[in-house]
Amino acid sequence: RSSDLENELMYGESFPVSKEALSTDYVAPIGKALVMKPGTDVTLVSFSKMVGFCKKAADELAKEGIEAEVINLRSLRPLDRDAIAASVRKTNRIVVVEEGWPQAGVGAEIATMVMEDAFDHLDAPVERITGVDVPMPYAANLENAALPQVEDIVRVAKRVCYK
Repeated sequence: RSSDLENELMYGESFPVSKEALSTDYVAPIGKALVMKPGTDVTLVSFSKMVGFCKKAADELAKEGIEAEVINLRSLRPLDRDAIAASVRKTNRIVVVEEGWPQAGVGAEIATMVMEDAFDHLDAPVERITGVDVPMPYAANLENAALPQVEDIVRVAKRVCYK
């Protein structure tokens, strides 16, 4: 779940890594989010495994003319409020994606932060996509039903863009 220090389901995933990050001297900046894909129509913000799902959703949205900005939080505490607010000021919309439960989750904190720091820039309500509020099932088909999927992100991003 999102309360773990790392998502063990990421162990089998592969993704490009910059030469800078491969350096033995590299230290990821704590509290600094990374824009994985720039966009102008909607902000998709997430962390851990859901970042990859957001990138896939952004690719699907681009086919429909919606340019999504994907933000990888990289750390949750401290949270990069400035990066999130700057993106919302640019796109005027935000969808927060996390695997955790909806109550008292990271998405709830980000939604509150956006209301405090960028409310006047919103053209649509803040949307959250979370895991379903049930104990995590063991069966793969039920686990997929309980966790956010790329299709969910695409659907909600289109909704905040009124498309």
